[in-house]
Amino acid sequence: MRHSDVMAVVAHLARHFAPVVDFVYPPRCPSCGMAIASQAGLCADCWSSLEVPAHAEAAGHAMPVYAATYYNDTSRKLVLAYKHGGRIALSRLLARLMAARLPEPEAGRPLPLLVPVPLHRWRLWNRGFNQAALLARDLAKMGKGEAAVGVLLRHRLTPNLGGLGREAREKVLTGAIRLGSGAAKQINGRDVVLVDDVLTSGATSRACIAAIAAAGPASIAVACFARVEEDHKHAHP
Repeated sequence: MRHSDVMAVVAHLARHFAPVVDFVYPPRCPSCGMAIASQAGLCADCWSSLEVPAHAEAAGHAMPVYAATYYNDTSRKLVLAYKHGGRIALSRLLARLMAARLPEPEAGRPLPLLVPVPLHRWRLWNRGFNQAALLARDLAKMGKGEAAVGVLLRHRLTPNLGGLGREAREKVLTGAIRLGSGAAKQINGRDVVLVDDVLTSGATSRACIAAIAAAGPASIAVACFARVEEDHKHAHP
């Protein structure tokens, strides 16, 4: 059976059993817990509390940054539930909000490579999944590019960057992220979108961008679900 046929069967089964799932597990807002109409959404109050940037911003980066939201109490709860609460089904919701911010791929050009920020293998083993990789795969399903998991590797385990200043973060990440085998050839001449869940100081994204830039991409952009700004300070998850 072809992959497309398998996906059609899965989609049919999902629609068929949705009422049963909703009966056993009544839909609730993943941010506040209020009852809602479907499994893939937020309540009206939480929707309205998300702060959406007016346009792509490049502050601190030499390329556009497409953020679905600013990092506030509501987006923080979603990220915590997704990354640390095991709610990996939230990936599609977060990716959908990110996809709305990303420009449509340019006609006549290869699809952009959607490159997730990598996790070290020990952190990946402990968490069980790379949240950025799931977002990249869902964005690819939404037609925003080609998921390119494995392009970047975090070959050295780094400590949590929370609480560190900018210079300390940069020092910790120096040499920690590099291209995977064969990635340079894959990147050369292609548009690349670096994908992550939260963009804070930008130290991790700058380390990733430096590795990507060495391979000669046509362009680099950053896509994230939530972006921390000076006026939107909250503890990083």
